[in-house]
Amino acid sequence: MRQPRIAVLLPCYNEETTIGRVVLGFREALPDSDIYVYDNLSKDRTAEEAAKAGAFVRIEQRRGKGNVVRRMFADIDADIYFIADGDDTYDSESALNMVELLIDQNLDMVVGTRMKAGETERGDPYRPGHRFANRLFTYCVSLLFGHKFTDILSGYRVFSHRFVKSFPSMASGFEIETELTIHCLDLKLPSGEILTPYKSRPEGSLSKLVSIRDGLRIFGAIVSLLKDNRPLLFFSILFAALAAISIGLSTPLLFTYLEVGLVLRFPTAILSTGIMLLAFLSLTCGFILDNVTQGRREKKLLGYLALSSVREALES
Repeated sequence: MRQPRIAVLLPCYNEETTIGRVVLGFREALPDSDIYVYDNLSKDRTAEEAAKAGAFVRIEQRRGKGNVVRRMFADIDADIYFIADGDDTYDSESALNMVELLIDQNLDMVVGTRMKAGETERGDPYRPGHRFANRLFTYCVSLLFGHKFTDILSGYRVFSHRFVKSFPSMASGFEIETELTIHCLDLKLPSGEILTPYKSRPEGSLSKLVSIRDGLRIFGAIVSLLKDNRPLLFFSILFAALAAISIGLSTPLLFTYLEVGLVLRFPTAILSTGIMLLAFLSLTCGFILDNVTQGRREKKLLGYLALSSVREALES
């Protein structure tokens, strides 16, 4: 097989203190790769430090990690795409193992699962509540889309060319990792995981993640993707909730009717009937949209299959 063309993609915003170290780390780990730093309108010298370290520097005007990743996937042509953050929290020495796993098993995505244990030389790498939130979101995605990954929010990933060029990205912010994961699970694409050390940010480097705001955006992305990719499940849950409310409201009326033969609270009876009608309307929408989604899924899969796998590209 020929040598793969590897593109290392680093979305950055105000990473002046770390980006040079990150670029040099990936240059050492993957010496034949092209390293691209996409500066998301940083207010410091991120672009200058990246260029000084030897990276190709480009600018993305629209704010948000999802917008940057979508632009990178559209612009860059390679056999293998490596994506990481510019904050020096991921271990560049794991890069070669991830690329080898992708090629050896002919996968489309390999996730660098961050090691869960304890503190590093810089302290605990997880901010308060982030470990719990990551486990919660991972459990929700596993429950709704099938168990596959153990760290869905990891930003350390390797992709094949056909994954990147057939991925219809819509995310604008930190929910991009969730979208990548659910796209892979929805189409049942071959993927893998590899444990990788996870470090705290060095002193002077600040996280751009706002815990509550971005946590709600990630949760909203999971709900939205569930509606778009599993509409029958989504509307069945809605049906069950509405039906339970309707039954709860109507049960006392039923007991009263059995005792005295009269419906004494007509407004409650009308409300209960209306809610039950909404429940069955939701279930009907689920069945209809499930057929539509199946057609969309088949089109996405055909677009994916039209491209060569990693092994086929390297053997051509």
